[in-house]
Amino acid sequence: MKILIIEDEEELAKDIANYLSGENYLCEVAKTFAEAIDKINSFAYDCVLLDLMLPGGDGLSILEMLKKQLTLVRCLTKIHEISFPRKVFSPTKSCFSS
Repeated sequence: MKILIIEDEEELAKDIANYLSGENYLCEVAKTFAEAIDKINSFAYDCVLLDLMLPGGDGLSILEMLKKQLTLVRCLTKIHEISFPRKVFSPTKSCFSS
């Protein structure tokens, strides 16, 4: 399984990648919005771990793009720690309402 970790905090990204690599997952890391978009457009990933706040853009824009490209997008987040419009996010169905 190939996993893209989109995280600007270098130590956190490294820790996640090291753990998952130890579980035999192939991991790549993107530290900025632009790097994430480039990797998503260049490679096929089985899973994307996405930070919502990134240098150069926001994770919700990436999530919206992924939803258009993929048939299944599911979110796990600390919803109480972030705020964004309810009409955009629906944690009970998929990441975005239609």
